[in-house]
Amino acid sequence: MSYFKKIVIGLVITLSLIILAGFGFVYSKLNSIYVRDEAVKSEQDSNEKMVEGITNILLVGIDGRYIDKGNRSDSVMLVTIDSKNKDIKITSIARDTYVDIPGYSTEKLTHAYAYEGIDLLKEVFKVNFDIKIDKYIAVNFVSFMDIMDELGGVEVNIDKKDIDEVNKYIDDCYEYYYNKKDEVKKEYITKSGTQRLNGYQALAFSRIRYTDSAFARDNRHREVAQSVYKEFLKKGPEEYKKCADILLENTKTNISPIQMLNLGYTVFNINDKDIEQLQFPLEEHRNGHIINDKKGWVLEWDKEPNIKAWHEFIYGNENK
Repeated sequence: MSYFKKIVIGLVITLSLIILAGFGFVYSKLNSIYVRDEAVKSEQDSNEKMVEGITNILLVGIDGRYIDKGNRSDSVMLVTIDSKNKDIKITSIARDTYVDIPGYSTEKLTHAYAYEGIDLLKEVFKVNFDIKIDKYIAVNFVSFMDIMDELGGVEVNIDKKDIDEVNKYIDDCYEYYYNKKDEVKKEYITKSGTQRLNGYQALAFSRIRYTDSAFARDNRHREVAQSVYKEFLKKGPEEYKKCADILLENTKTNISPIQMLNLGYTVFNINDKDIEQLQFPLEEHRNGHIINDKKGWVLEWDKEPNIKAWHEFIYGNENK
């Protein structure tokens, strides 16, 4: 099942709210989700070259209610904050990307988190993509709908071919996961085009996967994420505090409160409304096919051109 969940929401909202929500309040909240042992271990293990001004943060949307291992990473994105060039970049990594999972076998990327959680997923990035992940934010899908509602919904474009599929998922999202059934009536999508979706509608839109391709689904995820970002920039301190409470109930990170404050300051000053985006693997250097009944449909990819393009996207002329 593909529950969403483009946690760019987790990153952008969590980071942006820091500066404006009040230091004492936010610090205490952030400290409650900070995994200190993992952060120390990451810093001790880090002996690779760092590119000045570049911060890469892994965002993981968990396919279930639990943040720890046992649930798959339905959505994986890498957010690059380039303070030197004042850029924010997002890479969506297809969940079916065929990768070597250390200690297991060659499987879909989505399985790594279910096996051993964030540590194994970070190792997968290092082994397969030559990208070291020091910082991460993991969010489950529970907070997604509440954040959408708190922001007053998000604007997305719905194609005519997707209306029936959205409405099918609306039934599921509303009945099984929505916490405000007593307050909010279920409403279906009745037209195509750009429109504002509430929490359960936005989640349903993000779950569409059978009307086109996995890559089109990732594009919808990024569309939702960027719309969230724009909506969030319009809000004030009270909304930031409410979003913080929602997120922090369902979030895990190894970014310390002080680091989060610094990143929040950087993100808010960049104020990048046109976020650069990359889909990995590249369309011209990938091959989706069924391997066997056990492993199913996977996405094999040509290593050299994909890694080269991805590193250039992240690091520019200073890529490692």
